Amino acid sequence: MKKIIPIIIIGLLSVILITGYSKNENDSIVLRFAYASNSQPVKDAMAEFGKLLSEKTNGEVTVEYFPDSQLGGERELIELTQTGAVDITKVSGSALESFSNQYSIFGLPYLFDNEEHFYRVMDSDLVKPIYQSTEQLGFIGLTYYDSGQRSFYMTEGPIEKPADLKGKKIRVMQSQTAIKMVQLLGGSPTPMDSGEVYTSLQQGILDGAENNEFAITEAGHGEVAKYYSYDEHTRVPDIMVINKETLEGLTKDQQEAVYQAARESTEFEKVVWKDAVDQAKERSENEFNVIFNEVDKEPFQEAVQPLHDEFAKNETFKQLYEEIMKMKENK
Repeated sequence: MKKIIPIIIIGLLSVILITGYSKNENDSIVLRFAYASNSQPVKDAMAEFGKLLSEKTNGEVTVEYFPDSQLGGERELIELTQTGAVDITKVSGSALESFSNQYSIFGLPYLFDNEEHFYRVMDSDLVKPIYQSTEQLGFIGLTYYDSGQRSFYMTEGPIEKPADLKGKKIRVMQSQTAIKMVQLLGGSPTPMDSGEVYTSLQQGILDGAENNEFAITEAGHGEVAKYYSYDEHTRVPDIMVINKETLEGLTKDQQEAVYQAARESTEFEKVVWKDAVDQAKERSENEFNVIFNEVDKEPFQEAVQPLHDEFAKNETFKQLYEEIMKMKENK
């Protein structure tokens, strides 16, 4: 179901489309930062970005936030950033796949061995061409945020092996890589906006979904899905993107401040993420009675190997895939 933006929001967008980024009474530049629903550590990191940017520019550049899907879901927010209706947004890397196929590498299951491997890759120069791959579309990437591991959680019984997914309707993001992954595991992938998942789980339209622990608490999915299995199939980063004209309209010092604030907010998020995950898991168990179980990942890895073969042979991804593999600890 396509989300309808309220009339008041349409009015707001019509104004800012005409005026570009705004200025406040002190004549400082105000960047509009819109985002969909997020975990608290990511929200805190985005707030830290605005704080840091204001400090680094002595108040010349500030940030105004439009949180929690006020202006639409992730695809709508990318499109609004593309046109300049908003200046900055933060979305899942998977949501960017339909704008640049470069981002599909992040949806490859078991691409990263662990969190350390993920950070090693994401903090390297390997990601810079990916960030720049949407430049011709009017926006570029600034930084990433850790969005944790994604695993399956179900309404009736845990997923312990790929065969348990056979015929199960599983919500996935609007990502061709995620769709292929669930198909290879034997499930029935159902692309769906995140705002529709709770009701679909409740009504039996879905048998399960895949996400990090915060979906259980902050989205309330633990009320209807009690079985969380740590197959840890993907680690898809969140990506902060900025309108190209907005960035180019700033002075060079202001541009550098944007990049510095973005990078520092990523480091901030790394620190708060781990504790927040532990708290989310504890709350899931105590308030929602969710059962967490570990699984043998090897059968899942074997089932999705065809996707790895596909990326390894693809001329577009071959070099990037090989470089990521070389950055594993045992390479």
